[in-house]
Parts: sequence; C-alpha cells; structure tokens
Amino acid sequence: MSHAAHPEHSGQAITFVKVEPYTEGVLLVTSDAVDVDGWLDPVHAQSGDETSPALSWEASPGVVSYLLVVEDPDAPQEAPVVHWLMWNIPGSLHGLPAGLDKVSEPEGSGGAIQGLNSHGKPGWLGMAPPEGHGPHRYHFQLFGLDRRLDLAPDTSLADIVNVLKGATVAKGELVGLFEVRGPMDEPSPARTGSYGSEPAT
Repeated sequence: MSHAAHPEHSGQAITFVKVEPYTEGVLLVTSDAVDVDGWLDPVHAQSGDETSPALSWEASPGVVSYLLVVEDPDAPQEAPVVHWLMWNIPGSLHGLPAGLDKVSEPEGSGGAIQGLNSHGKPGWLGMAPPEGHGPHRYHFQLFGLDRRLDLAPDTSLADIVNVLKGATVAKGELVGLFEVRGPMDEPSPARTGSYGSEPAT
C-alpha cells in the first residue's frame, strides 16, 4: 500500500497546540506512572494490565472543572491516537486515582465523564505502538475550564476542541514515553520494565 495510506507519524496537531487559555493560567501535571527518565510504566499498556495511570496536578484560580485528553501523535495514522478523554472533573479535585473503570461515569472521579478513545470505548486505552517503531510520546493534556460541559459521552474530540477554545483558563501537560522494541533490541522497557536505557532518536 502507499505511504500516504500509512504515514510514519500523525500529521495533525494534538489538542494542546490547538487550544490557548484566555488567561495565563498554567497547570503542573505529574504522575507516579512516569519515571525520572520519562518512561511510562508498562503496566498501563495493552500488553500489561491496561489500567489507567494516576495523575496529580496543582490547582489553578478560576477553574470550575478540568478536562483531560491523552494523545499519541507518533502513531502511523493521520490523526493522533486518543488514549483517554475525560471532562467535568471537579475543580476541587487535584488528581485522579489509578485504575478507573472503563465506563462513562467511573467511581472516584467526582462525577466526571469519560469520553470515547480511538477504539470507540470509554476510558483508558493502553499503549500499544507498533513493534520497532521507536519511542512514542503520550501527551497527558489537562485543561482548566471556567464551566462544566453539557456534552454527551460520545461527543467527538473535534467538537470538544471548539468548546475548549472559549472556556479554557489554564492548561498543562505531562509527556510519557513508551516503546515496543524489535526482537533484536534487548533489553526493552516495554518487556522488562527497566527504563534506564536511552530512547532511540
């Protein structure tokens, strides 16, 4: 098949690039699932337990609710892969626990709504980059909004982006790496959980 049908990486921008806050608010996002070298714990991959990672963030003034979207722009397809989409996270929350249920309204999220990932299902979609494709970047993008969103759980990310452009007061992101190496490239972080080696460039 043609190269156009299977691009090496996504040619479209992630949500973080498309949305600018109308104030200068900044969110600091952290996670124990990302180690000091930036690698995501393989337990969250499709080849692992595929549980959603825990996240933490610092509060920002004027935030009524938070929206989270996790995208992989290194996937060999036209649009970034959506791994997680959640909105109406209460402004009073400063984080999410690990292992949220893959349902539209999971317990432990303060009444937040989980939208559809790129597989058309609610909740976290584990990492599963093509073997030997190199490290993929998983952008955990958090937006602080001045309102709650009255949106159906199956609302598309494109429609959500249009709403974000007029409602965002702060944003921040955390980037985690994950790679599935070829059989000749050992040791592999994806297989051993050892993240001490340098990623390929």
